[in-house]
Amino acid sequence: MNATLRNVLIVVALAAAVTFLPGGGRVTNALLALLSLIFLGTLVWFGGRLYRQARSEIYGLGDQRRALAYGSLGMIVVALSGTGRMWETGAGTLAWFVLMGGACYALVWTWRGWRSYG
Repeated sequence: MNATLRNVLIVVALAAAVTFLPGGGRVTNALLALLSLIFLGTLVWFGGRLYRQARSEIYGLGDQRRALAYGSLGMIVVALSGTGRMWETGAGTLAWFVLMGGACYALVWTWRGWRSYG
């Protein structure tokens, strides 16, 4: 049996189980929550590794640029966590794009400042 065909049959069987078995939706929600936690944990672990590897460069930015970088990262986290509610209105959508754009601009500005000193 072809590996691709086997994988497609597995996906179809899982989809049928979720759709037709009782309680399939709750199991799906639990699995999605578990996968989300694993993904977020991996992101946190990766961010910690990057921080430990670049600690001297981060402290070399100076207090103002480092505070701007940390504030921008915090703003991105807050905006991403509120995406669902912010996108319910037009003003919220505009505010989301302004917050994300400003935070990304501040990170790029910090990065360019770091490169000009190096």
